[in-house]
Amino acid sequence: MTADRSRIMRAVKSRDTAPELLVRRMIHRLGYRYRLHRKDLPGKPDLAFIKARKVVFVHGCFWHGHTCDRGRRVPKTNTAYWLKKISRNRVRDSNSVKALRKMGWKTLILWECKLKKPEQLAAQIAKFLDS
Repeated sequence: MTADRSRIMRAVKSRDTAPELLVRRMIHRLGYRYRLHRKDLPGKPDLAFIKARKVVFVHGCFWHGHTCDRGRRVPKTNTAYWLKKISRNRVRDSNSVKALRKMGWKTLILWECKLKKPEQLAAQIAKFLDS
């Protein structure tokens, strides 16, 4: 791995990302309160609504293998490694959702690419949390 690549990868955050902060601000403005990154729940959801038994994951399209253009993009270097990593991420995500469902929790996955339409996003979040 080159020094530049190492520097770039060190800067990639797993929590408090820009998309996550945007969703957190929006949910707070809608009047909902939540807990962050609960380690006692499978997958450490980004947001947990304890009394309602609901969780929200904010997924980056590339890292979690979304079907949008950004999620389908294949890295030009070390391709096999990245495809394997993204595949493992998808399996892990699926297992986390199944485990949460088995525990009686409802999940909402918000994709980074969908955050560009705030009105639709707010409606989707409110519908999920109010149901």
